[in-house]
Amino acid sequence: MTARCWLKAAGSFASPGLSALLRPLALSQPSAGRRMTSRRKPDHVERTASNSRQTTLFPARVCGIVSESDSVRRLRLAVPDPHFSFKAGQWVDFFIPGVATVGGFSICSSPALLRREGVIELAVKHTPHPPAHWIHHTCTVDSEVAVRVGGDFFFDPAPCGRAVDLLLVAGGVGINPLFSILLHAGDLQRHRLAGGQSCARGAVRLCYSAKSADDLLFKRSIIRVCSEFPRLLSCDFHLTRQSEDIDPELRPFVSDGRVSEQVLREHVESLGSRGEREVLCFLCGPPPMIESVSSQLLHLGVAPHRILFEKWW
Repeated sequence: MTARCWLKAAGSFASPGLSALLRPLALSQPSAGRRMTSRRKPDHVERTASNSRQTTLFPARVCGIVSESDSVRRLRLAVPDPHFSFKAGQWVDFFIPGVATVGGFSICSSPALLRREGVIELAVKHTPHPPAHWIHHTCTVDSEVAVRVGGDFFFDPAPCGRAVDLLLVAGGVGINPLFSILLHAGDLQRHRLAGGQSCARGAVRLCYSAKSADDLLFKRSIIRVCSEFPRLLSCDFHLTRQSEDIDPELRPFVSDGRVSEQVLREHVESLGSRGEREVLCFLCGPPPMIESVSSQLLHLGVAPHRILFEKWW
């Protein structure tokens, strides 16, 4: 596969620092008797020790960097190994030569982009956490890293399986895996139309909450893919601290305040084609938001097994 990059094409992946990362690794498993103290939060590998993940590390090279917002950098990574794959919604363990801490970042691109161009994309918020700090202050085009896919939070329907409707609820940078799922839904619809397949695809509703319009990641891409398939895909943005006028292009999609139970009720009732299809709810964002939205969905009668979530600290 040929990687299309924003700034510079990826070259050879041989590197002494990267070679050290690609030696066999054992996953960090917290012992049963170990207690986490209030002074130290568990790291990404410890928090996700029970999740499914690949056993192989794959070399990757940064081939594009853009600012998605004032605090979020978007990386484009060329991953040339044909055995590398992921499902929409999954994350990567992110290994950096010389940095002991392993990062954990959701993939925000679609599986189809990897198949077409051999690249994945990550959108990383600036924090003091060593991997995020490296991405914002040290990482450059041609930086070499290694990645390993993990996670049990994904949307991967069978080609002609039973259609399901999706309700995606995102808070802040929790949009990353849900954007991947939204893009994947669009790709599946394009594939269906191009191939003349009779397999039906369900509807997707995205509720995305952020502080301000500037904090809405991928907003124009979200509107674009929803506008391409308006009968199947839709979005609404919820702003909690917007103080300035909103771009007229965004205004039709924006509401003030958090995602309320009434908003969730309207979406749940509009999905499922009156009980003909199952509705799956994918939630990703800060833990308090996930707990609140989960409780509201349960109160609306959504079965627990239909509420899937990923919490990011």
